[in-house]
Amino acid sequence: MHQRASEFGERAHDRYGVDVEVLEFDAGTETAAAAADAVGCETAAIASTIVVSLSGGDLVAAITSGANRLDLDAVADHFGASSASMGDPERIREVVGWSIGGVPPICHDEAVPTVMDPTLETFETVYGAAGTPSAVFPIAPDRLADLADATVVDLTES
Repeated sequence: MHQRASEFGERAHDRYGVDVEVLEFDAGTETAAAAADAVGCETAAIASTIVVSLSGGDLVAAITSGANRLDLDAVADHFGASSASMGDPERIREVVGWSIGGVPPICHDEAVPTVMDPTLETFETVYGAAGTPSAVFPIAPDRLADLADATVVDLTES
């Protein structure tokens, strides 16, 4: 198992007392479609974690269904910022502790405000990144929202 994927599993156990099943795939899971193909589920069941930078400089995380696109204006409105943009990869790594393409929805170095797409609640199991671009873990969406301390709100494009 890749060191970062193993580290993710250890952090989940140490922080939340949960044992996650980390699944690794040679083909990679960098996109929601690739992850869905690897796992054998609908693209909508992929819980993609997108780290966004607000106009004031704060970072927030949005856990979205792989079938939806995040609406950055809606994110800015929700958090009371004048604008929002995709987070800088280096800053994400410094603050959240994970690199883009493998940012998990939980186990961040620093807590960041988090929102979750309600589309994910329509599935019994969703799959989030497990620390690398080729690893995911299955989890019930309500458990994911709880562990991520996420507010469930639709901030996706219509």
